[in-house]
Amino acid sequence: MPAPTRSLTPTAVHDHVRHQCFTPGSPPGRVGVELELLTSVAGSPDRRPTQADLFGVIDGLTAGYDGLLTVEPGGQIELSSRPHRGPAAAIAATAADLRALRTALDAAGIRTAALGLDPARPNLRVVRGPRYDAMEAYFEGDGGAGMAMMCGTASVQVNLDLGDPADIPRRWRMAHALGPVLVAAFANSPLAAGVPTGARSSRQQIWGLLDPTRSAPAVSLLPPADAWARYALAAQVILIQAGPGDFVPLRTGLSFGEWMSEGHELGYPTLDDFAYHLTTLFPPVRPKGWLELRMIDAVPDPWWQVAVAVTTALLDDPEAFATAERACKPVADCWAEAAAHGLSHPGLASAARTCFAAALDALPRLGLDHRTTTATEDYGNRYVDRGRSPADDVLDAWAAGKRRMATASPR
Repeated sequence: MPAPTRSLTPTAVHDHVRHQCFTPGSPPGRVGVELELLTSVAGSPDRRPTQADLFGVIDGLTAGYDGLLTVEPGGQIELSSRPHRGPAAAIAATAADLRALRTALDAAGIRTAALGLDPARPNLRVVRGPRYDAMEAYFEGDGGAGMAMMCGTASVQVNLDLGDPADIPRRWRMAHALGPVLVAAFANSPLAAGVPTGARSSRQQIWGLLDPTRSAPAVSLLPPADAWARYALAAQVILIQAGPGDFVPLRTGLSFGEWMSEGHELGYPTLDDFAYHLTTLFPPVRPKGWLELRMIDAVPDPWWQVAVAVTTALLDDPEAFATAERACKPVADCWAEAAAHGLSHPGLASAARTCFAAALDALPRLGLDHRTTTATEDYGNRYVDRGRSPADDVLDAWAAGKRRMATASPR
């Protein structure tokens, strides 16, 4: 809650970022996975399950479940693993949880879809709550991007250690440089409102249309902690917690730095307010005491396992890291191109082929089993080597359906 007088200083903000967001770590090794899935009512794909139905499933899975389950505003269900030692353990634990989750959802008459963006349904909130109410109010007037982000998007997120303090700047830059390649290689959201959007990753395009003070990449020439602190101070305040359960949306374009220096009618921010403000920032790479890579569209089995394996290999294996670092440099800023064109973009296609080859070589060194290695090889053959992604399969299916409809139509 805000304080009546100014007390939070830039020094305190920077100290918080250094100690909480960029906590000095150990050599890379731990891996966490977050999977988001769109949900619908069995037999009625245009209907979303209710909040009660979704939380009923979650409540029944608490015992013996390895990870954490949450529900997003549009009914997307999110499975978040604990950190595991290495990608093999993280993938195995997440896969087991995913099987249990789908079994429980099926029993409740709820179906899931692994797509980066809801391909047909209008944006609709099914989960209520003061935070989401305030966020919806904040995003009013942005052309629908905020509501689409809240209610219609789903992703694969990979969480990796920051690494040794001396390595953090290089890993931070590399995570950002790799981002456009991952967007393009795993693009899987080419439809909205039932028709092609013209993009391979419409999900990434939506993130690009959001308030850029909270969704643009945070990398800069500054050291990572300084870059993140400056980014957070420049980001607009989305809401103020005026009291328990009382979230007041702000629409006046007040940055956190301005709130610190000028205050607001509700008071001045505290360090707790700054910590909460950080949870409302959504750049493609977010530091949380680890690196959270947020740019990959949701993809079905077994491709999400490939996304986790490849991302981990390229950042945690020294040899693959060095190869990917060189390959990604020319396309490090191609976020918009990756979303629009996927691997039909020549530069991104070349970088992706190099990165996948390096990752495949690294997987045995990281302890990945034959099944994951084979799936990664299959993904490379089916998509990367052909300049395609799962989005192209979705578009092919859509086009085939249109052709069938045209054939059946009376002349």
